[in-house]
Amino acid sequence: MIRFELKKIFSKPVNKIVFIILLVVLCVISYLAITCVNYVDENGTTITGAAAARALREEKNQWAGYITQDKLVRVLETNALINNSEEYLSDDVREKNKAYSKKQGFSDIREMLNRAFCGFQVYNYYRADSITKEEVRSFYDRRTANLIEWLNSETQENYYSEQEKQFLITQYEKLETPFYYECADGWEALLEYVPSIIMLVVLITGFLVSGIFPDERRLKADSIFFSAKLGQNKAIAAKIKAGFIVITSIYWITLLLFSGIVLVVLGDNGAGCAIQNGFANWKSFYNITYLQDYLLNIWGGYIGSLFILFLSMFVSAKTSSKAFAVTIPFILLFIPSFLSGISVLSEALGLLPDQLLQIGAAVKTFNLYQISGKVIGSVPIILTIYFILFLILLPVLYQVYRKTKIK
Repeated sequence: MIRFELKKIFSKPVNKIVFIILLVVLCVISYLAITCVNYVDENGTTITGAAAARALREEKNQWAGYITQDKLVRVLETNALINNSEEYLSDDVREKNKAYSKKQGFSDIREMLNRAFCGFQVYNYYRADSITKEEVRSFYDRRTANLIEWLNSETQENYYSEQEKQFLITQYEKLETPFYYECADGWEALLEYVPSIIMLVVLITGFLVSGIFPDERRLKADSIFFSAKLGQNKAIAAKIKAGFIVITSIYWITLLLFSGIVLVVLGDNGAGCAIQNGFANWKSFYNITYLQDYLLNIWGGYIGSLFILFLSMFVSAKTSSKAFAVTIPFILLFIPSFLSGISVLSEALGLLPDQLLQIGAAVKTFNLYQISGKVIGSVPIILTIYFILFLILLPVLYQVYRKTKIK
């Protein structure tokens, strides 16, 4: 029965077109992820792609290791030396690019210095140029000090409770220092584009599974289906299992192919480095590595895919309408983005299922919730909530379709 349901899904001409679209999407996003890495050679010429990633990785890994005070001082000295060079002081753009090329090896560490010695909500690319050797001693302390200053500012002092403030401060203090640094451009590119491919996979798969339950009604075969010996039990279970197989296989094949392409081309170095090494996650209170962040993204995306697509299947079973069911993923993914500008809704929006498909964004935000007096971030909450809701949906979907009235 399961094989028959899968054959019905994969044999439809429109679904074959959907698979072609999925393949094109995979190729396009893989290309964008690979070419997002830029490298400026010694002649001031910018290159992208595999060659750029390889050259940049060699430069950055010369600075690999623990970011101690001595290493930070060495970064400041090298940066100052380049700033005083003829290329850097030249008005010619190409000459300036030559100077920049010499900074690429320690550019990530330089950015960390910028973030640490600017205010919590302020960024100045040139701040590292004026940091003294004495100031650099407080590099790690500055990160927590900036957070405390921001939490006690006029704009934020009443936004978080004292318990929530203490939670954030404690999380910052728990981060292991000194940081271990290694080039992690492959992981950063992967984490930047993983949410995009997950959301597109969900939207595309929605077209495939939304027709599983309305098929009999569309073909005028529902009376035969339900009057058959196994029509109201094993046949319905076969439809649910077929939907699960389609969702799971398409999701993992696409995600693993995408991940493999990006990491093979750009490199898998830096998996064990803290995400705070990266520019985008410097302020994150989740003390995890790049690998753990990636696993959160793909596991969260899988749970989100199961919930959203089984909800779409539930709607199709309830309404016998494929057209309406197809809109469910679009509604759940795009409506929250229109409401994101309303600050009073930020906590509620942080718990919607679309967050599972972009956990990387949730890791960057300060969405906090109190449960039984304990402060917790949004990520573990949404992972738990929607996994439980998915499990609840399974028997509900079964019963709803079983009670379908034949017209």
